[in-house]
Amino acid sequence: MRIVVLPGDGIGPEITAATLTVLRAASEQYALNINLEEHPVGHASLEKFGATVRPGLLEIVRSADGLILGPTATADFRDENKGEVNPSKFFRKSLDLFANLRPARTYGGSPDRFGAFDLVVVRENTEGFYADRNMEQGNSELLVTPDVVISLRRITRRCCERIAQTACKLAMRRRKHLTIVHKANVLKVGDGMFLEICREAARAYPELVVEDILVDAMMAHVVRQPQRFDVVVATNMFGDILSDLTAELSGSLGLGGSLNVGADYAMAQAAHGSAPDIAGRDLANPISLILSAALLLAWHGERCGEARFQSAAHGIENAIAIAIQNGRVTRDVGGNLGTEATAQAIARILRSDAGACS
Repeated sequence: MRIVVLPGDGIGPEITAATLTVLRAASEQYALNINLEEHPVGHASLEKFGATVRPGLLEIVRSADGLILGPTATADFRDENKGEVNPSKFFRKSLDLFANLRPARTYGGSPDRFGAFDLVVVRENTEGFYADRNMEQGNSELLVTPDVVISLRRITRRCCERIAQTACKLAMRRRKHLTIVHKANVLKVGDGMFLEICREAARAYPELVVEDILVDAMMAHVVRQPQRFDVVVATNMFGDILSDLTAELSGSLGLGGSLNVGADYAMAQAAHGSAPDIAGRDLANPISLILSAALLLAWHGERCGEARFQSAAHGIENAIAIAIQNGRVTRDVGGNLGTEATAQAIARILRSDAGACS
């Protein structure tokens, strides 16, 4: 398996290096023969090539089996005419990565304030209220006068259908419970279409238990009783907000994995940002990106019919669970290790019989 690795900005290089430590251990343990190919992106690329995403990088990514993107300083990149492209948006849009899978679960040994739970938010990734990705050219936020802004949201039948199918298929592999999150009582046309398409897709799976909840009510329900939920599907912005909330309920946003998936490509990406305030201080929690890389391995294994990649993904997840339970992690989740030491601890567990067989 050939993986292109783009370390990014801020804590990106640190947590990416930690993730590669674990991937190398998984490759050795499960005979994956992973080839890791690093390229600069973000500020490093801007300084070297004059663009945050240099010409030709997209073709390199397309020729690989997967992509790992570290956090980038997206707030710094404001003028695409000067090469300041948002790398996350660029790859999501260019590779048509329409589904953002955001699992959230609790771990023994981590603070458990809301009860044990295990759920996945399936977020539409290519349209909605995200002004930088739902127009062919330009931006869908319009400054009509100095005092008036109009933000346009795009909702299409095709995008609703494919995210609905992704969520239904995932729910069938899990606990067969699908929750559709929407605001169709107010956004009657856009969310009304999304809701109806999700319901229609779910009717093809009679074993599924299906419910729909207004997004504001969902925020209350998921805080009160997160274990009630299994697979949750939502439009882009609602899914983004909800997935950050569920990751934090699990103990930390640093425990939230994230995989962006399309028909032909997938990109592993941490659920959090580049955190420049702690960059270079060996404080950053690498688990979000490590979990995201595990999701990428599982996706590749399913796509290619190679069970060893899925076994490796489970092994990484088990090793992380053991590390958290034993306090061999960073301070934000109850340990006292630094970034790389956390990765080394997870890699050691992964290489042991406990990590491979748990």
